[in-house]
Amino acid sequence: MDEMDWALLRELQADARLSYSELSRRVHLSPPAVAERVRRLEESGVVTGYHAHVDLARAGRGVVALIRMSCYGPRCILHDPNVVDWPEIQEIHRITGDACSMLKVAAGSIGQFEAVIDRLAPYGQPSSTMVLSSPLQWHPVTPLPPAADPGRA
Repeated sequence: MDEMDWALLRELQADARLSYSELSRRVHLSPPAVAERVRRLEESGVVTGYHAHVDLARAGRGVVALIRMSCYGPRCILHDPNVVDWPEIQEIHRITGDACSMLKVAAGSIGQFEAVIDRLAPYGQPSSTMVLSSPLQWHPVTPLPPAADPGRA
């Protein structure tokens, strides 16, 4: 990826609804060139989709928690393709350590959250942590700084 790809990603992450015409104006490239670069970013899998950021509390999901699942083997939650369709589950991550996965869950009430915990129990032991606030809910992807030379002190 070159600097122009990063400029396009910066603009698209700030507002994915921009037209190719507006994108071209912002990055100083012709609309056909912008369209081609965006198409390449999509085809290569760098851009995986375009989404709206939703305020969970305002959407009726004020109870947010992170749940560590300790489950292994055939009954592991990671092996059940239906779990991704549970409406309360926002994210599933396979992790290292003494648990196999971390789930982000957003429910409408403590009772609904409790029902999710009950649904998870057959897969293994859930351990939940309630989210009180989220000072950083999302951050755009930007180029990483160059790695430090380990030979330099």
